Formats: sequence, C-alpha cells, structure tokens
Amino acid sequence: MPRLKPDTQRARRERILDAAEVCFARTGFHATTMQDICREAGISAGALYVYFPSKEALIEGLTERDRAEFQMRFEGLADAPDIMQALQSLGEQYFVDEPAHKRLMCVEIGVESTRNDKVGALFRSVDSYVHASFEQLFQRLAAEGRIAPDLDIPTLARLFSVIGDGMLWRRAIDPSFDSKSLMPAVAGLVSQLLKPVAAEGAATERNAVNEAAE
Repeated sequence: MPRLKPDTQRARRERILDAAEVCFARTGFHATTMQDICREAGISAGALYVYFPSKEALIEGLTERDRAEFQMRFEGLADAPDIMQALQSLGEQYFVDEPAHKRLMCVEIGVESTRNDKVGALFRSVDSYVHASFEQLFQRLAAEGRIAPDLDIPTLARLFSVIGDGMLWRRAIDPSFDSKSLMPAVAGLVSQLLKPVAAEGAATERNAVNEAAE
C-alpha cells in the first residue's frame, strides 16, 4: 500500500478528530465507540487505529488541537490597540461563532476528567495553560498602565475563567441560550473588572515604567 503524503495524513487526522468531536458531543465519551467514529469520519477501523489507538488518544489529540487553536487566537492580544474590543472578539469566536457541539464536547471531556486520571491530566494541562495566559496578559496590561483593576491579578484571572466557563456551560446545555445578545453585557462586566485606562494615561504609565527600567 503506498504511503500517504504528509498533507493527506494531516487532513485525515483532522477528519478523524472532527468526527470524534461530533460523536463525543452527540452520545458522550463512554457511549461512543471507535466504530461510531469510523462511520462519522468515513474511514476503516484500521485507518483510525493508525492515528489514534484509543479514545483517550483521541481526547489527547482534541485537547492539543484546542490548545494550539487558543494560542493562535491569543497571539497579539496584548498588542491590540483596543484591548476590550480584542477580548470581546475572542469571546465571540468561542461563545458565538463556534458550533455549539464543540462546547458540548468540552463539557463532556471536563466531566470525564473527574473519573479518568489520564483524561484529567490532559484537561487540566490545557485549562492551566489558558488560565496562565490570561494571568500573564493582565499582569502585562497592568504593568503598562492599560488597566487598573481593583482586584489583584491572580484573583482577576480566576474570575475571568469562571465567567468563560459559565458562558461555555450555558451554551452547551441550553438550546435556547442566545450568547450573541448577551455578549455586550459580558463585555461590560469584564470592562468593569479590568477598568481599562484611557490611551493617554496608559502611554504616560508605559513611559514611566520604561524610564524606571533604564
């Protein structure tokens, strides 16, 4: 049998992950069989096992893909001219634009993480990465004088995660939930927490920080 080209291998791997995502969201982690995923992806069992020997391996692939996607979306956020607009845009990508089944799949993996040690380690690694990314972002924005929150940064980052988790959960379990109409209110709440500073004030603060560092 001829060896598949790298691009073909990557495309097949992505198709398998997409199929697993749909199946896990539709019937749950335990009820989904590897054969279900084969049918959804339109491939043979032998082809599936070349890439993913188990459902845990599929979850590992899904979590790593989510981590890479988050990293790509997060890059450059700190340098955005309007940090509140940039954060709202990021929120809309996750809570409005993405298909609801992706959020349901995340909830399914989160629940499985409480029962399966391997899945738990994978889930927590991505969760910790996302949390640390926001904490570092807020630390930088505060140091540059672009935000002036009342809360300390670690607490602010934890609260930010809770808000995101709530939006994810509600969209996953409530078919009538209109996340798009709620986004302006969520953005307003986040603005109250971060307390963004006017551009002139932030520039003055950055200059002071730079002078002190010299």
